[in-house]
Amino acid sequence: MTNNLTQKGKRDLKLIEKAIKTGDRSAYNELMHLYRDPIYFMLYEKVGDQELAKDLTIEALGKAFKNLHMYTPEYAFSTWLYTVARNNCIDYLRKNKISTISIDKIIEDEEGKKNNFDIKSNDPNPESIIIKKQRISILRQIVDQLKPKYRELVKLRYFKEMSYEEISDILNIPLGTVKAQLHRSRGELFKILSGKKDAI
Repeated sequence: MTNNLTQKGKRDLKLIEKAIKTGDRSAYNELMHLYRDPIYFMLYEKVGDQELAKDLTIEALGKAFKNLHMYTPEYAFSTWLYTVARNNCIDYLRKNKISTISIDKIIEDEEGKKNNFDIKSNDPNPESIIIKKQRISILRQIVDQLKPKYRELVKLRYFKEMSYEEISDILNIPLGTVKAQLHRSRGELFKILSGKKDAI
């Protein structure tokens, strides 16, 4: 299978194997640096909202890294990662019934090959519950490293999945303040994901 991979694909596979076998954080960091922006722009194209695209990017990376052992080199890692991000986006849009452009178009991987992936049902099932728990688990590990002033906001947004308006009401702070602080907290989350020491 690995013989079918491009140089980029082989590079990614080495990083993945290093991350899984040794838990080397630098390997995760390099993968994150390589794909954070492409995933963000792909998701932004789907949802048309910068803040939501950032939310979904963080969730997708967390979910992918948590399940990195499930990747097999049948496809390029980029294709697998974009599929994880795409399916996470689909789940979110279905749950929140957000109107957006088509999410069923074929994905083109780094080799120019076009792949179409089945969309799983959004009906609650044991697998989806486990995946959600895994996502929350990895996000908690990241959030625990945030500055105290951001933790409560992020927990309400990500763990309790509250809207900006709901958070504003609960904390009794202006909506604009909620949005501004969550924007800054996402920057902190990205710094933590990239392993920057000044994030904490």
